[in-house]
Amino acid sequence: MANKMGYLSCLDTVKPVRDAIEVINGKWKLPIIISVMTGNERFTDIQESIPGITPKVLAKELKDLEQHQLIKRVVVDDYPVKILYKPEPYADTLTPIIDALKGWGLNHRKRIFSKE
Repeated sequence: MANKMGYLSCLDTVKPVRDAIEVINGKWKLPIIISVMTGNERFTDIQESIPGITPKVLAKELKDLEQHQLIKRVVVDDYPVKILYKPEPYADTLTPIIDALKGWGLNHRKRIFSKE
C-alpha cells in the first residue's frame, strides 16, 4: 500500500510540473518572456535582445505566449500603426520561478566549472 501512495504522491507533483514546463519549454520562450518583462515592447527590440532568434520563430512564440496569457499584443492606432508587446499581470507569477532558475543556474555553473 505504501508503494501505491508514493506513486500517487509522485504524480501529484509530476503532472503540474509538466504543465508548467509545457508553457515555458523550448529554446526561446523564457528569453522572450524575460525580454518583454524587462521593457522591450517592440518586435525589433525583442528580436535584437535575443541573439539568433528569427522573425518567424519570434512571431510564432509571441502568439503562443499570448495564448497562455503571459504577453499581450497591443495595437497603437497611430500613423504608422505600432504593435507593442507587454507582459500580462499573470506573467509576474513567473518572476520567482525565473529568479530561482537564475540562482540555481549560477550556483550550478560555479559548481561544475570550479572543478576544472
